[in-house]
Amino acid sequence: MAEDLAALDATALAELVRGGESTALELVDAAITRIEKLNPELNAVVTTRFERARDEARSPDLPDGPFRGVPFLLKDLACTMAGEPAHEGMRVLKELGHTATIDSHLARRYRAAGLVVLGRTNTPELGLMGTTEPASYGPTRNPWDVTRTPGGSSGGSAAAVASGMVPAAHASDGGGSIRIPSSCCGLVGLKTSRGRTSVGPAGGELARFLSVQFAVTRSVRDAAALLDVAAGEEPGDPIVAPPPARSFAAEVGADPGRLRIGLMTSSPAGVSEIHPDCVAAAEGAAALLESLGHTVEVAHPAALDERERLLAFAVVWAANTASNLAQWGRALGRDLTEADVEPLTWALAEQGRAVTAVEFLDAVAAMQAFTRQFARWWADGFDLLLSPTLGEPPVPLGTLSTPARPFAGYVRTGAFTPYTPTFNITGQPAITLPLATSKEGLPVGVHLGAGYGREDVLIRVAAQLEAAQPWAARLPAVHA
Repeated sequence: MAEDLAALDATALAELVRGGESTALELVDAAITRIEKLNPELNAVVTTRFERARDEARSPDLPDGPFRGVPFLLKDLACTMAGEPAHEGMRVLKELGHTATIDSHLARRYRAAGLVVLGRTNTPELGLMGTTEPASYGPTRNPWDVTRTPGGSSGGSAAAVASGMVPAAHASDGGGSIRIPSSCCGLVGLKTSRGRTSVGPAGGELARFLSVQFAVTRSVRDAAALLDVAAGEEPGDPIVAPPPARSFAAEVGADPGRLRIGLMTSSPAGVSEIHPDCVAAAEGAAALLESLGHTVEVAHPAALDERERLLAFAVVWAANTASNLAQWGRALGRDLTEADVEPLTWALAEQGRAVTAVEFLDAVAAMQAFTRQFARWWADGFDLLLSPTLGEPPVPLGTLSTPARPFAGYVRTGAFTPYTPTFNITGQPAITLPLATSKEGLPVGVHLGAGYGREDVLIRVAAQLEAAQPWAARLPAVHA
């Protein structure tokens, strides 16, 4: 039973409940069985609420939303539930048994849709890295090869979904943290437009403008239907993406028309070499898109080759880290010290504390200037930018997490993730699709970026690609 259900996406599971072929409790029990079986090997789920989930699943008060009874996991970073664990990958919060004081808007929306939360997934400390190897809970392992990274910072969620523990899970993306692990684990990873989903009431869209909250999924239709649940303005939101013309679910199967697509396989600004398997994946996707009637040409925004955006990103990233530690210190009633956090977190916070207000605002202004140049490429006639998602297939664990030399792995991450952070700077939506595998049989994602607010275009073409070259039957070595 548990294994049979593991093959279905969230939409299919919801249909079982809606049609009376299964109950919410049966789905939840099966997912718990899968987590208990697989998690000792993968270390994807770090805190659980199994009995509460069972109580919710059997309750007549379970919301009758589009995903009624479907088991779900929340990344242990933001998306809080009042009274439940919230550790953000930090050892100090884990040791204190810290719990959240409020429900986030997104957690409330997910539960109102009928999703049943089973627990929280592993993340690097404060979501800072493109791998999931925190000192607090230990590394999450990639179900395709347990010696490899699942990516980060939503690595726990991606490993859980890819292995069949649950059909979908919450994730967030501040520099690629939805798309990186989705590429590593063979999933659909949609990074939404800035302001598409609310990060309130605790999050600050103006101060933390790089990050968005959404999910990782196995299918395009799940991503679309979940976005219908997650998207929408909440009172006081300072940034709100343009409303869609119709539901995102309605875009699945809709004709995308003949799109003009730019193909980029070189590294932005020439900072690193792109692995041949990643180049081949993007070129293969280009050929597939051409066969579907689209126009693909080698082209990309010239602004991508300007290195100043990377320097501005580093300033804001460090300043945010310092601010995060200050906020947690206030919440705990004492200043956090070097002994409370990992070496990289402290080193970045030290950098951030040295940033002046003028330097911070200059970096934000530089990002805005870059965004105007970058977005002009879409305004001038292109619909999508196609590239590899990552600069190389999933790397061995320990490659990016280097506690003894904290900045070594951090700098190394730049070659691993050369494409993803730009769309956090600009706020544009982007998606990674599991269209290819490396010569070693590891997932290799293909990345598509659209103009601001155009998730509809991404969903249309992603669904078209999924239908032309399905990936649902391709499963990792560790799977339910």
